Amino acid sequence: MSAIANEAGVDRTTVHRRFATREALLSAVFQAKLDSAERVLDEARLVEAPVAVALHRYVEGIIPVSREWPVDTRRMMQKDPEADRRRQEQSARLDAFVQRAADEGHLRPDVSPAWARAVLDQLVDSMAHRFPEVAPPQAADLVVDTFLNGLGAT
Repeated sequence: MSAIANEAGVDRTTVHRRFATREALLSAVFQAKLDSAERVLDEARLVEAPVAVALHRYVEGIIPVSREWPVDTRRMMQKDPEADRRRQEQSARLDAFVQRAADEGHLRPDVSPAWARAVLDQLVDSMAHRFPEVAPPQAADLVVDTFLNGLGAT
């Protein structure tokens, strides 16, 4: 709570007035991250847009979300069934998108969609946190190129 107060430029009492417990604060953080991720998924148009376009939109949008909310939402899932449901729905949307990329021939046939999804998640996480100086549009260019050409059909 002290670290949050410091980062926000307020005293700890102000944070406690808004959030009675550490868990309430964490829940608010996780919900904010889930809300932001939901907007990114919607705006990426994972079902309607061409695969490369949707992937770029997703990556360019989710990198700032990951940077703004650098928390692992899986931590909260045991305590908040609603947050867990939302996270699972978001994950299923990405799984379906990666399956679509495979079905449309954008991924090599010898690469399982589960592996491709794991690689995508790691590329996004690495770009968001290990390369914070790279702007989201350029980060998306690099992630999409690496994903589609590193795992892409030849």
